[in-house]
Amino acid sequence: MTDTPVPSADPVVVSTGPVSFADLVAVARDGAGVELSQEALTAIDRARDVVDELAAEATPTYGVSTGFGALATRHIPADLRAQLQRSLVRSHAAGSGEEVEREVTRALMLLRLSTLATGHTGVRRETAQLLADLLTHGITPVVHEYGSLGCSGDLAPLAHCALALMGEGQVRDADGNLVDAAAALAAAGLEPVDLVAKEGLALINGTDGMLGMLVLALDDLGRLLRTADIAAAMSVEGQLGTDRVFAAELQALRPHPGQAASAVNLRRVLADSGVVASHRGPDCNRVQDAYSLRCSPQVHGAARDTAEHAALVAERELQAAIDNPVVLPEEGRVESNGNFHGAPVGYVLDFLAIAAADVASMSERRTDRFLDKARNHGLPPFLADDPGVDSGLMIAQYTQAAIVSELKRLAAPASVDSIPSSAMQEDHVSMGWSAARKLRRSLDGLTRVIAIEILTAARALQLRAPLEPSPASAAVIALLHDAGVPGPGPDRHLAPEIETVVELVASGAVLAAVEEVIGDLA
Repeated sequence: MTDTPVPSADPVVVSTGPVSFADLVAVARDGAGVELSQEALTAIDRARDVVDELAAEATPTYGVSTGFGALATRHIPADLRAQLQRSLVRSHAAGSGEEVEREVTRALMLLRLSTLATGHTGVRRETAQLLADLLTHGITPVVHEYGSLGCSGDLAPLAHCALALMGEGQVRDADGNLVDAAAALAAAGLEPVDLVAKEGLALINGTDGMLGMLVLALDDLGRLLRTADIAAAMSVEGQLGTDRVFAAELQALRPHPGQAASAVNLRRVLADSGVVASHRGPDCNRVQDAYSLRCSPQVHGAARDTAEHAALVAERELQAAIDNPVVLPEEGRVESNGNFHGAPVGYVLDFLAIAAADVASMSERRTDRFLDKARNHGLPPFLADDPGVDSGLMIAQYTQAAIVSELKRLAAPASVDSIPSSAMQEDHVSMGWSAARKLRRSLDGLTRVIAIEILTAARALQLRAPLEPSPASAAVIALLHDAGVPGPGPDRHLAPEIETVVELVASGAVLAAVEEVIGDLA
């Protein structure tokens, strides 16, 4: 893996309150370092005092002086408790499959640190500090695709991170090289920790992986849904559609906020379009555009509102202190609970995959209309230079269709599945990690589908010359040209051009080009 982030200048300060979306993205994607506040260190010490007191008592306390899961009935003597923590981490670091993305691992590490900082887990300050140091030094444990059922939290992924704190297992150093954890710690001047009572469990019992992927997905969706509005507007323009259906007074008749925001974007992108103006007069015999054009704000808006709901769930989850058992310092006790169950996060991850599939499906339908001479209002078949000799963008739509079909399969919810584990003690699980993993694939697919629509719409608008596109559409066409996508002409090797536009969409360059001309989109 080579996606090594460039460290940010300012570290993120982790205190007893929630991590913000922006801070999580800064650490996960931009390589920001991390500092623990004095308030967090004080809270950590208070919780640790409670654990130490309970560990000294003769009465067993789950997670402190007992086994785990189905083995919780065994009282572990004091001289075996350090071994208990090491054994827990080693045995639970049982992931398999491909290595997950660096940004995902950094996100889950930050979120676990945030929970430790609340003072409800009972770890020592040196253990929390080492986790912060790994993030600051760019040391990223190797976490695998498979191993989490989303209950009790993301056990295997977090266990691989805890293993690195012990100086065991493999990690990626700041340059992305695969090295042994002990060597990476030594090179950074860090010492591994010897885990004591409660610490191993506190390090692995949380929904941090699925939550981290949710926040990253919401960051992506904020950009993608605005870019989808740009793509839809360019398609309406290129297919000689009307902008009248996006009028504010019509949208207000159905007062969904996402729909209203999407319609505003469509109107602004289409503003001052010579193409739209060319057929706006009384001679136009078009009565209604197809649904994929006319209903773009309704579908894109529903996706926006779904993302808003998911963001609300994520904000609540970021305020949570998820561990089992959890330390209640004010009462001086440790209590078992079920807050580690990933259902709240798993549901919205699945919901977002549904929205991504539907937005992509509509995008593909708009693209297909450009390529059919019976429906594209005077453009050449498949936007080809010499139809029959040239195939134009025929197979680009095939690629879109293949992706959309995959997105529909990925929209099947993971969170309705459950396979009992731990000798039926953990008899209902969330599969939230799986929901998050497939959502990442869904958003990659959505990015590609939107990119192909933009590529197609740009070519169509160029073929409408001498009619002038809107200033916003012209900015996108110029961006593509400058990036090496020249527009209409004889057939060329198409895959590199598609990938270029995919990168322009994923990086936010398409959105930035439009916003530079017309201001920020809603």
